[in-house]
Amino acid sequence: MKLKFKLIISAVLLISVLTLSSCGLVNMGSSVNSEKYLTEDDVNKLMSGINQNVTVNGGDSYDITIESQHSETVHAASKALLSAVSIKSEFEITKTQYPIFGLPGNTYQDVQTGYGSGVIYSLDKNAGNAYIITNYHVVYYPGCDTENDISDNITVYLYGQEYEKYAIHAEYVGGSMNYDIAVLRVKNSNVLRESNAVAATFADSNDVSVLDTAIAIGNAEALGISATVGAVNVESEALSMLGADGATVVNLRVIRIDAAVNGGNSGGGLFNDRGEIIGIVNAKITHSSIDNIGYAIPSNVAKYVADNIIYYDNQDAKNDSVYRMMIGITVGVESAGTVYDTEEGKLHKYEKVKVESMTDGGPASGKLMAGDIINKVIVDGVEYDIVRTFNVVDVMLTARQNSVVVFEVTRGTENLRIEIDLSGITPAPY
Repeated sequence: MKLKFKLIISAVLLISVLTLSSCGLVNMGSSVNSEKYLTEDDVNKLMSGINQNVTVNGGDSYDITIESQHSETVHAASKALLSAVSIKSEFEITKTQYPIFGLPGNTYQDVQTGYGSGVIYSLDKNAGNAYIITNYHVVYYPGCDTENDISDNITVYLYGQEYEKYAIHAEYVGGSMNYDIAVLRVKNSNVLRESNAVAATFADSNDVSVLDTAIAIGNAEALGISATVGAVNVESEALSMLGADGATVVNLRVIRIDAAVNGGNSGGGLFNDRGEIIGIVNAKITHSSIDNIGYAIPSNVAKYVADNIIYYDNQDAKNDSVYRMMIGITVGVESAGTVYDTEEGKLHKYEKVKVESMTDGGPASGKLMAGDIINKVIVDGVEYDIVRTFNVVDVMLTARQNSVVVFEVTRGTENLRIEIDLSGITPAPY
């Protein structure tokens, strides 16, 4: 069976209103007969969502629990909506009419419009400034008239203000097709100043596990911002697909979800049951025999890429890409298994990560050795535990020119700290 992966971007804009409601189920430790009933005060206690021991009229005491999972989901979605935006990207394309009766064809301007989603990454409400994370393919169109095929006419809309009178102009800061992440910037917006918008809170995607709540919020089918709820099905897997240009194969690490996503959800946030970002929605499988298999770029990757883009933009980098410091090692798995977290009640995968090979003359050459077990990486004083192979690749996105990176490794029976100075190393655009 051939599967088709679809970058989820839409091409029509209508407006819709999302109404959220909640309900709770009451479980009673003992049945209550018709002569015993809950007082108004008891009901108020129950609606607080906290387990209570209440006395029912008649003198009997009952342990009553509100199952408030749905209510928690609504609260999480409400929080998440404050950081959600819908995005409109316009692309001018010069076209030539076919010649008629031997006359040369005329050129004319065509405008293509694409719609997607985004999340507010950082916000200065007083200044009306913000950075917004979205997918690269939301703001890219191959063959448009700009030098980098990126829209130069990008508009964002806050939730509840999806009308032209509240349109906010945004400019492209930078992005990467290979990561499918782009960063937009808003400056001096009165709409932002006077809004209830907040910056999203980013969770550690390394803590995501199977069947965690997954709330996808975005501009589905360009009908306005909406929310769907599902679960994490795979906490981390590899996905190969065509990139924004329709020709380049990109290899992404993604979270697989079953929350419904559709055209226009691209770039929108994937949130947990606390309203925190665990990923950026970017793709789905489209096939008649497959239901609700969607993907999101893990929040750690999105955050590290966004920070990288903003940092090098502030350094006046010529290439608006992601810059990676390459230290010249390949990592692999020495052993793998699972560990059960008794406090959280979750099962997590773990890997013992080893150095497999070295690049001659690279920054790590002569320092790390093949077979070293990597326990921790420290970048400019920030410590990262290494429990999966992808952790090493991810955290190196946080390294900059002149960074000092320390590897804590086990070599045989010794525990070593290996320091690698990246001074003089040129970062590679990706």
